[in-house]
Amino acid sequence: MNKQISIIDSLNDAQRLAVSAPNQAMLILAGAGSGKTRVLVHRIAWQVEVEGLSIHNILAVTFTNKAAREMRGRLEELLQISAHAMWIGTFHGLAHRLLRRHPKQAKLADTFQVMDSDDQLRVIKRLVKGLNIDDSKWPPKQVMWFINGQKDEGVRARYMLESGNIYQDTMLMLYKAYEEFCDRSGLVDFAELLLRAHELLRDNEDVLQFYQDRFKQVHVDEFQDTNTIQYAWLRLLTEGKNNLFVVGDDDQSIYAWRGAKIENIYNFQKHYPSHQVIKLEQNYRSTGNILKSANALINNNDSRMGKELWTNSEDGELISLYTAFNEQDEAYFVVEKIRKWVDDGGLRQDVAILYRSNAQSRQFEEKLMNTATPYRVYGGLRFFERMEIKNALAYLRIMSNHNDDASFERVFNTPTRGIGIKTIDAVRLIAREQQISLWQAAVILLNNNSLSARASNALKGFLNLIKQLSGEAKEAALFEQVKLIVEKSGLIEFYKKEKGGKAEVRIENLEELVNAAQMFDFDEENEENLNELDMFLAHAALEGGEMQADDYEDCVQLMTLHSSKGLEFKLVFLVGLEDGLFPAQQSTDDVARLEEERRLCYVGITRAMQQLYLTHAESRCLYGKETNPRPSRFLKEIPVEFLQEVRIRANVARSMSMPKRAKYSAQQEGTYKLGQRIRHAKFGEGVVLQMEGEATQERVQINFQGVGLKWLMLSYTNLELL
Repeated sequence: MNKQISIIDSLNDAQRLAVSAPNQAMLILAGAGSGKTRVLVHRIAWQVEVEGLSIHNILAVTFTNKAAREMRGRLEELLQISAHAMWIGTFHGLAHRLLRRHPKQAKLADTFQVMDSDDQLRVIKRLVKGLNIDDSKWPPKQVMWFINGQKDEGVRARYMLESGNIYQDTMLMLYKAYEEFCDRSGLVDFAELLLRAHELLRDNEDVLQFYQDRFKQVHVDEFQDTNTIQYAWLRLLTEGKNNLFVVGDDDQSIYAWRGAKIENIYNFQKHYPSHQVIKLEQNYRSTGNILKSANALINNNDSRMGKELWTNSEDGELISLYTAFNEQDEAYFVVEKIRKWVDDGGLRQDVAILYRSNAQSRQFEEKLMNTATPYRVYGGLRFFERMEIKNALAYLRIMSNHNDDASFERVFNTPTRGIGIKTIDAVRLIAREQQISLWQAAVILLNNNSLSARASNALKGFLNLIKQLSGEAKEAALFEQVKLIVEKSGLIEFYKKEKGGKAEVRIENLEELVNAAQMFDFDEENEENLNELDMFLAHAALEGGEMQADDYEDCVQLMTLHSSKGLEFKLVFLVGLEDGLFPAQQSTDDVARLEEERRLCYVGITRAMQQLYLTHAESRCLYGKETNPRPSRFLKEIPVEFLQEVRIRANVARSMSMPKRAKYSAQQEGTYKLGQRIRHAKFGEGVVLQMEGEATQERVQINFQGVGLKWLMLSYTNLELL
């Protein structure tokens, strides 16, 4: 009895019920912040201390090594024993352990080696090249995703039939060639670990019987994130035993794009008919108003098992809703609120800015840097450090300066255009011998007819593309030059071929680069006498070169909503809540995808512990064009009694008496207002959209009829009021 009391004494009623339940199939619906890891750990401790199971009779599966280490550490503390010998780990880690113990039955060499994703990609690149397959039509990364996707569904190449579709049939041929190569070389990729472990149990009855007898209880964390092969593996281990204990939350299933099947949590009830469901609904993270808002939102999803988060804590502050004029104002507002939070004694590390798309980070990064606020992009790169952005900037650099060798090296074959290793080595050799640029060396090679017809055409095509872009960009505005590169370099089509959600992210980032160019604040009288393009490139290089905050530094956290799952922050800003952005445009006409977007919003809301700000913009620049998006439908699903509107618009539209400046015209000494029409000598007529800064640092944003949005420093600008 004392053991029982010591294990469950600190738990609430629902947690105690889950921990002390009879050994049978259990589905624990664990809401956000309800202590699911605590329940898993105490459940295992209960089975050891009270039920008398050996730690060797328990299997516990997590999704990350970090979660596995945390679970092992908590168990050791609770049981006061070493849990080193326990089978606690990720799906991949446990599958690898099985295969190492039974290589012969798994049809593997004793010395088989595990490849990481980089190794796997290199193998596929060699196969594509060796089979003389056009890697521009069948990019190696896309081949890798195809292969891994089939394995995640439990499908071997030998079971697939040709379809008559040349694309699919070539993918199938590469899948077969890849399997043969891996079998011959004793190599196993991550997806293969799971598939091979499943086949090991399925095809070897004695092995299956051994592990079914050994593992009296099988525990799974984040069950809603399992894919087809993972669930099939779990079912084999627990077949006829009714001993699968899973913890999950259908309301937090947000990874369909990487293979997770929300259906698994629903099918569990059919596959284990004598199961018991226990709901963990008491939340220990957030205030009452935050939880009530989250409940109201997620109740709009039809396909859910249903639960209602609640807390013993106070209702706390209402959720703040800020309607920004545009994305700059949105970022300005958020950074100002963070500054006030810090001034009032709060830590930056307790603050998170959450967004749907990676591309949204740029505006916030810029404002945070301008105010010298340390920040970290969680689980990703800063905007100007992202591969697709670096590639586009390299095109701009070589367009501006043909002799930029670093940019030449970066984009001569990105996208793939058939310039082979021998060709580029020949270019490098001439450049080295004659101490000239790669561009000049390429011209010499072509003039001397030193290359084969195919190699010559490929290299000439690249040089002609850059010349063409340079010519078309000469008289274009900066944002039009960037747009030209994005559209005509082939980068958009190149990245469209990527799968797993990466294509959409990369294309959004490239579109945001166009916006960055349109919003760029160009100082026409800069001391370096740089043109607008070169100054923009210098700006990008300097911003990209700025290091993120050190791991130990108190800094603001920026992250996508997908990256935020499992985390919590005292102050959260959930930004960009506009239809077409969040929910994403491609989800609005698909019920299943829209429900996943709503679950993603639910995850974002439930990250907040004390304060939550929801923001959207009335105007947003997308791909160089100003749009007027509607507020997200998710905002309408939160009852007004939990919201307070914040409409501090002093930084956007204000009347002010302008101090005299040496460069002002007489008309500029009057009053500037939102919507004021003006004329600029170079850009023509426009409308005032926003003002910020003071004294010599004051600047104004104007939407010009001919060139779009421009930020201008009033200290250096002649404007005529109309």
